Amino acid sequence: MDTRAALAGLLALAVAMGIGRFAFTPILPLMQAETALPVAHAGWLASANYFGYFLGALWATAQPARAAPAIRAALLAIGVATLGMGLVRDLASWLVLRAIAGVASAWALIHVSSWCLERLRSPVLAGAVFSGVGCGIALAGGLCLALTSLGSGSTQAWVALGAVSLAVAALVWPVLGRDAAVPAARARRERLSWTPDGVRLVLCYGAFGFGYIIPATFVPVMARQVIQDPAVFGWAWPVFGLAAAVSTLCVAALVRVVGHRRAWILAAAAMAAGVAAPALAGGLAAVVVCAALVGGTFMVITMAGMQEARRVAGSQAPFLMGVMTAAFAAGQIIGPLSASFFVERQGEFSGALLVACGLLAASALALAVKSK
Repeated sequence: MDTRAALAGLLALAVAMGIGRFAFTPILPLMQAETALPVAHAGWLASANYFGYFLGALWATAQPARAAPAIRAALLAIGVATLGMGLVRDLASWLVLRAIAGVASAWALIHVSSWCLERLRSPVLAGAVFSGVGCGIALAGGLCLALTSLGSGSTQAWVALGAVSLAVAALVWPVLGRDAAVPAARARRERLSWTPDGVRLVLCYGAFGFGYIIPATFVPVMARQVIQDPAVFGWAWPVFGLAAAVSTLCVAALVRVVGHRRAWILAAAAMAAGVAAPALAGGLAAVVVCAALVGGTFMVITMAGMQEARRVAGSQAPFLMGVMTAAFAAGQIIGPLSASFFVERQGEFSGALLVACGLLAASALALAVKSK
C-alpha cells in the first residue's frame, strides 16, 4: 500500500504543480511567438495563477476537508482549466482559467502532502512523492519541445496537457480510497496555537515563494533572449524539471543525517546562487546554471518545509502547511509583477533576480540562527 500511495502522490503532484502551476512557463514562449503577448501580460497571467494559489491555500486552511475528495476535485479542475487554455484566445478568459488552476493546485499540494506523509514512513518514498513535481515539469517542457519541433503551437500544448491531467486524475481516483470525516471543531481549536518558530517558517517560506518564482516563470524567456533557436532554448525548462525530480530522491537519504531544517538552509543558499547567476554572468550558460540550481532545490525546500511543519506543529501541521503555502503564494504574486517592473524599465531581469537572491539568502540565515 505504501508504494501505491507514493505513486498516487507522485502522479497527483505531477499534475497539480508540474502542469496546473508550471505548464505556463514552457508554453509562454510559444504564446509570445503566436500572439505577440507582452511580458507585462505574461506577468499578469502568471500572477493570476499565483493569486489563485494564494486563495486556494487560504481556503484549504479555513475549511478543513477530507483529503481524498479534495484531491480528486482539484485534479479534475486542473484538467478542465488546462484544456480550456487551448480552447479560448482572449486574455480575460486566460486570466480566469489560470486563477482556477492556481486554486486547485494549492488544494492538491496541501492535501496530497498531508495524505501521503500520514501514510509513508520511508524518506525515500516521501522523496519519490515530491519528485512528482519535477516529473510533471519535465513532461510539460519535453512535450512543448516536441510539439515545437513538429511545428505545433501553444493551443496543441494546452490541449495535450489538459488531456494528460484528466487521464492522471482517472488513474489516481481509486487509489485515494475513503477518508474519515475531518473533526472540524477540533481543527478550529488547534489553529489558535502559534509558536515563534511557526511564524519563522511562514516568513521564510514566503521569501522562498518570491525568490524562486522569477526564474521558475521566466527561465525559457531568459534563454530565448540569449538564443532564438527553440531547439536550444526549449531545453531550459526540461532541465529545470529533471533537476527537481532527481533532487528530492537524492536528498531524501541525506535528510536523515542533516535534518529537514538544515536541508532547507543548504537548498536556499544554493538557490540564491542560481537565481543570481543570470544577473551576474549573463549568457546561456548562466541561464542553464540557474535552471539547474533553482530546479534542483525548489522541491527540496518544499519537501523539507512540509516535513518541518509536521515536526514543529504536530497535529496542527495541516493548518501550518496551509498558512505557509499562503505565504509562499503571496511571494509568488509579487515576484512576476516585480520582474515585469524591472523589464519595463531596464529591459532585463537582473534587478528582480538580485532582489530574489537577497531574500533567499536572508531566509537561509534566519533558519540557521534558529537551528543552533
